[in-house]
Amino acid sequence: MPLPANLLSGGAFLGRNSHLDPEECGTRLAGKEPRVGRRARPRLVSGPGFPFLQPVRSAVFQSVRRLVVKLGTGVLTDSRKRPDLVQFAQLVSQVAALRASGLEVVLVTSGAVGAGMGVLGYESRPGSLAERQACAAVGQSRLMATYDSLFRHFDQPIAQVLLTHEDLADHERHLNARNTLLTLLKRGVLPIINENDAVSVTELKFGDNDRLSALVASLLPADLLVILTTADGLIEGFGTPQARLLDVVERIDERIEGMAGGTTSVTATGGMSTKITAAKIVVRSGIPLVIAPGRRHDGLARILAGEKEGTLFLPVHGKLPSRKRWIAFYHHARGTIHVDEGAVQALAAQGRSLLAPGITRCEGEFDAEDVVRICGPDGREFARGLVRFDSAALLGRSTGRVEVVHRDDLVVL
Repeated sequence: MPLPANLLSGGAFLGRNSHLDPEECGTRLAGKEPRVGRRARPRLVSGPGFPFLQPVRSAVFQSVRRLVVKLGTGVLTDSRKRPDLVQFAQLVSQVAALRASGLEVVLVTSGAVGAGMGVLGYESRPGSLAERQACAAVGQSRLMATYDSLFRHFDQPIAQVLLTHEDLADHERHLNARNTLLTLLKRGVLPIINENDAVSVTELKFGDNDRLSALVASLLPADLLVILTTADGLIEGFGTPQARLLDVVERIDERIEGMAGGTTSVTATGGMSTKITAAKIVVRSGIPLVIAPGRRHDGLARILAGEKEGTLFLPVHGKLPSRKRWIAFYHHARGTIHVDEGAVQALAAQGRSLLAPGITRCEGEFDAEDVVRICGPDGREFARGLVRFDSAALLGRSTGRVEVVHRDDLVVL
């Protein structure tokens, strides 16, 4: 949905020098001058890039009914690395159009720390945890107030959901979070999710919102994850004359991982490497992922229309059961079990349980029912599982020929 010309002259917001009002911006975004009274719903527009009135051409997206959209710091800020109201407005208009078409949408948003930075006078992302938490505490309320003001012009109710890693690692809280999100979607509410940075400590953090978005998509589960960023997608040969955008990634291997880099942004926490980590989670869960540029006014519509937009990561066939997704992705592994080649074949190719004789060594201290990494002779992790014995029992070889990890509690990655 193109933005009106009178909106494109706007600048940054949420800081001390803000000169754009979200209320006025949202009204102009809907194609109207500010007025008092009930706001009309936006009209859907047909034409190139809008899938709502034309068939979806790609089989990958034909069955998409629920999607998670992650908005990165880079697409929500201006050249001064301060939150940009014009960007927020055009992204909100795209999401509102998806909702109006009948799709369920969950937003995972960055921007709370960045919004607080301007208010508290920081020019770059603070180094200490306490300073970042202070920025998040100040910025989160401003972030949500802006979203609420903009979505209100499309009669779209929103809900704030703040999560910590512990919320999704604990099984009961994991299920409660899922039920809450599904209830909001059922009631026509758009959940807007962010990490609870004001209280999260380093050991319990998701690490970045790319990973958080992948975990949210897997939690629901969603039919599609879209990560909007400053990059065009995954670039092969970045920085060389031979650089090219990869349209489709069928399998994430060492070559694909080698294309990922970090970030130099003063507000962002990750780069393409964190997006590849997110891709590993969702494709193994059976969910496709698109990494695409976030500054195109019709980007989401083009993606769902099956047009070439960004990089598409194809999912592994079949979605993992909910419990196995919880085992595989929602825990900080407590230790590592190394196994021989015979055990690798038994687990990965034959779907068997891990028996004690296949274990060559253990690393770390863990208790029974903890999640552990399982690595082959080359040292690479290929599976995770809930272990039935603690590390002391395994190191002491007091287990005999027993099941250390049952196949129902094991996930091959």
